[in-house]
Amino acid sequence: MVHSLEGKVAIVTGGSGGIGSATCRVLAERGAAVVVADIAAERAEALAGELKAAGGRAVAVALDLGEEASVKAMFAATLKAYGRLDIIDNNAALLTPEMAQRDLDIGRMETDVWDAVFRVNVRGAMLCCREALAIMEGQRSGVIINTASNLALQGNVIQAAYSASKAAIIQMTRSIATSHGHLGIRCNAVLPGLTGSRSALEHLPPRLLEIVREETLTPYLGDPMDIAHTVAFLASDEARYITGQAIAADGGTSVHIPGYARLRELFSGE
Repeated sequence: MVHSLEGKVAIVTGGSGGIGSATCRVLAERGAAVVVADIAAERAEALAGELKAAGGRAVAVALDLGEEASVKAMFAATLKAYGRLDIIDNNAALLTPEMAQRDLDIGRMETDVWDAVFRVNVRGAMLCCREALAIMEGQRSGVIINTASNLALQGNVIQAAYSASKAAIIQMTRSIATSHGHLGIRCNAVLPGLTGSRSALEHLPPRLLEIVREETLTPYLGDPMDIAHTVAFLASDEARYITGQAIAADGGTSVHIPGYARLRELFSGE
């Protein structure tokens, strides 16, 4: 799979963040021309410069997913730069530390928090999918990958808006796969668990990280590259028969009853 994306053009939204930047690097290494799209324009420019310096093809585009005009401008810039679009990784989400502190349970949910999260995470992703489909329909080919979350599969005592928005992403993914598969367009969702990105390690309480590690079935906490490699596989022709799927890349945290993993200490002889 070293050059599995040679000649392809890929957009990565939230492209300068932890998972986004890792995904941009992996897609570029595998031969894709990458559009680094992010609201943090300077970081996007820096990453695009890094990819080009390493011999890849990349451009940076400022993107505000909350604004439809900004979404359309991103696609116009992509076509201007490369003339086509083969892959879009809808990775961006509203998950700032400030918003995370306000995204609580439904009993304490403020309406503006709910609306802001859905405006970016669901409406923004829908706009990207719609604009991508308009291009891919003409080509009769393309791959859409939507980043959901393993929180879309399970209840949580907080992050009610974020979790609900990511559940919506899974259903949108299935709808697109069903309506556009006959045109050669595949659509899948990736469901990361908590990854050991620099942001997570710096901003999350140590006890929360400890709990996540205890509930992860693999002997290590994943990092952004684990998600990036999953995206790259789904974007490649090796995954041509996979569509409409919600694929958890979370070290198994979503496949067992929380707490049961700790019983291994009683039965494994460790």
